[in-house]
Amino acid sequence: MPCFKVVLAYDGTEFAGWQRQANGPSIQGVLEDALRDLDQREVAVAGSGRTDAGVHALGQVAAFSLARALSAEAVVRALNAHLPHAIRVLSAEEVPPAFHPRFGARTKVYRYRIWNADVISPFECAYAWHLPGALDVEAMAEAADGLVGVHDFAAFQAAGASTSTTERTVFSSSVFRLVRDQRVPVQVSGRPPDERGDGAPVPRASTDEPLVLYEVAGSGFLRHMVRIIAGTLVEIGRGRRPVTWMGDVLASRDRGLAGPTAPPHGLFLAAVDYGDGSGPT
Repeated sequence: MPCFKVVLAYDGTEFAGWQRQANGPSIQGVLEDALRDLDQREVAVAGSGRTDAGVHALGQVAAFSLARALSAEAVVRALNAHLPHAIRVLSAEEVPPAFHPRFGARTKVYRYRIWNADVISPFECAYAWHLPGALDVEAMAEAADGLVGVHDFAAFQAAGASTSTTERTVFSSSVFRLVRDQRVPVQVSGRPPDERGDGAPVPRASTDEPLVLYEVAGSGFLRHMVRIIAGTLVEIGRGRRPVTWMGDVLASRDRGLAGPTAPPHGLFLAAVDYGDGSGPT
């Protein structure tokens, strides 16, 4: 039986999350239904991780085995013919049976989108947290930078969640402005400004650029971890808390001291890297 790894993009607005459940349609459930039609049998799908209700994905990874002999290209075509337009299979490749999209992942990248303007575009309402008013993105960037490394992130885990350990490794944690469709790092004091790949300086953000991105890469994440970090950064950006508060919250291991959980519709699972050259871009 051939085993396939697929990369999925989906709009999570109308779904109850990744995991199959009884209280509404899920990404996993819809995908397994499509595979049942394709393979004429029940097909179990494993994912790289769960996304909550309303959360989107640009690069979710899943794996499954088929009884039918199909090429990777045929899998992409057949599944997209069976899936709703809100879910697309971007690519497929045959992998060894031992491949597991969750346990084999080296790095996961999440992106949180904030629309910082008085009025939000109707085309952004379902994909960004609308925050009118002043937002100090430089302070947010400095606070986000302090999360890089190995830390106990218990303060950024949803209340009631259980896991064997709350220690996680964060490889990068950055705030960007989106300027003319380019991500522009917000300068952290004491660090040299980034340049584009061609050596030219990146364009400078103006105060009327509405889209702020928080992007974090790590070995794994706790439940609601990225959304709680985003909510905590916003408290700092609004001037309600100092930059140093982020470190205090992290050290406390107390969820009650962190900021609010940011709404799900601004969050995207951007990429999953397996150390095979197909990592995040």
